[in-house]
Formats: sequence, C-alpha cells, structure tokens
Amino acid sequence: MKGNVIEYRGYYAKVEYDSEDRILFGKIEGINDLVNFEGSSVEEIETAFHQAVDDYLAFCQEAGKEPDKTYRGSFNVRIRPSLHQAAAIAATKEGMTLNQFVEQSIEKQIHAIG
Repeated sequence: MKGNVIEYRGYYAKVEYDSEDRILFGKIEGINDLVNFEGSSVEEIETAFHQAVDDYLAFCQEAGKEPDKTYRGSFNVRIRPSLHQAAAIAATKEGMTLNQFVEQSIEKQIHAIG
C-alpha cells in the first residue's frame, strides 16, 4: 500500500487498479466532496489526479466555497468501550487528556513504522 498513495498541493489519493476495466483510478481523500479520477498509465493517473485537484480548487473558488482541507486534525474513532475506558484511565494516570494520550500513542506508532 505504500507505493499507491500520491500527493499534490497538500491533497492525497490512493490509486487502485480495476482488472476488469484495466484502468487505474482514485479519489481525493480527506475531503467531504467526492472527486474521482482515472487513467491507464502511471503518467495518466498522476496527470488526472493533478487535474482533479486543480478542478476542485477552481470549482470551490467559482462557487465561493472554502475548499476542504485534508486532515483538519479532528476525527472520530470507534473503539470497544473497554479500550476507551482503559485509554481514559491511562491518560489520567499520565496527567494527560484523552486527546493528548491518543495523539501521543499515534505518534509513537507512526515513528515505529518509520
């Protein structure tokens, strides 16, 4: 999965392959709007992604809409109630808020993956 995520102008997309139609395709991740793109080669998919981002930003400007920012720093996570409780207790023991504890835990995991 590492090699199939592309970035342009702060927007990200995961590229996938449809073996039936023999095309590469993706969508801009982390925004509320649905913006898809496709191509038949690496060059085409990159160009299509760049065009999709540029078109999205132009559309937002024309519509007087603020473009969604990818990853605003807030998200909902669904976990088992027992894990939620354990995390809240661990955070309290460490003198942290639950948000601080979760942020630190995510950072540790990201650094461990490298």
